[in-house]
Amino acid sequence: MSQTQYPCAKCGASVEYAPGTTVLACPYCGAQTPLQPTGVAVQEHAYAEFAELPRKPIATLAPHVFTCRGCGAVTESDKLSDHCQFCGAPVVAGGAEGDMVAPEAVLPFALDRGTMRTALQKWASSRWFAPSGLKKVTEAESSRSTYLPHWTYDARTVSDYTGERGEHYWVTETYTENGETKTRQVQKTRWYPARGTVARDFDDLLVAGTTRVTAKHLDALEPWPLPDAEAFRPEYLAGHETLRYDVEPEAGLSTAKERMVPVIRDDCSRDIGGDEQRVHAVDTAYHEIMFKLMLLPVWVACYLHAGKTYTILVNGRTGEVAGERPYSAAKIAAAVIAALLVIGAIITVLALRRHGH
Repeated sequence: MSQTQYPCAKCGASVEYAPGTTVLACPYCGAQTPLQPTGVAVQEHAYAEFAELPRKPIATLAPHVFTCRGCGAVTESDKLSDHCQFCGAPVVAGGAEGDMVAPEAVLPFALDRGTMRTALQKWASSRWFAPSGLKKVTEAESSRSTYLPHWTYDARTVSDYTGERGEHYWVTETYTENGETKTRQVQKTRWYPARGTVARDFDDLLVAGTTRVTAKHLDALEPWPLPDAEAFRPEYLAGHETLRYDVEPEAGLSTAKERMVPVIRDDCSRDIGGDEQRVHAVDTAYHEIMFKLMLLPVWVACYLHAGKTYTILVNGRTGEVAGERPYSAAKIAAAVIAALLVIGAIITVLALRRHGH
């Protein structure tokens, strides 16, 4: 398989993409190599055409074999970009294998390590009952910049539905209370059958293409500035890890359709109108399904506490932080004791006041 390394024009070392810039920077001598615009636009692919192509499952593909041009060591990795396991030089796959879907777009890193640390520190300091050592997640060796694969899907949908429209009306009821006859207004609902058709277009519905990161944590990093994505070019991966997708595009499409369901049902409810709605059945047809594979930038930080590793993610564009956090038993116990002391003090004051009266 082809691979790419980018030598520094000044000292010959491998350069890396500098987050938030349009240059490849040398980590040794500081020389910069500007990334020239390619003029290539991000392309999406017709899913119907893709589905007809022969393709092997991603799980059956062999890892990439990288030969470091710096020290000559051979590194096997299932990542699209990685570091030489001996000298640390960045290595980048030259392109996807024939049985893999090639990345079409990349959202380059904007947050450098320093900015990421600031975001992590702010997040860590706001976690109540977290152990004091949580600040260790800001240490350089505990975090790595990683591009995570995601699928995006577009679709035009037309949905036929059946349901009921509820319209409120009021009736006067008579009741007896303490021997006295009274009346009150009671709301009732009259239901009418309803059916109709709604249409909705979905654009860039995002589905994670990796199972190595907890889905709910990835979802918490949204929204992503997807319009800022660039057409894929391997230079953006230099110096950063890039995971290969392990969620097949077919599975991604199923997840995308599941996420469309509540949106379409809401459309049906609004179309039914009235004061209340019941949606009994929805039959959706999907047209012009388009998809692409794109890479999103995430700083991945790990924190070890009480023998367990916690993973924390930072959006490499916005600085949004999400992930797991440990709890400090000592801090929780101290808080409980403090609360009990306050409650005890309040009870004592109230008792003294009653005794004084």
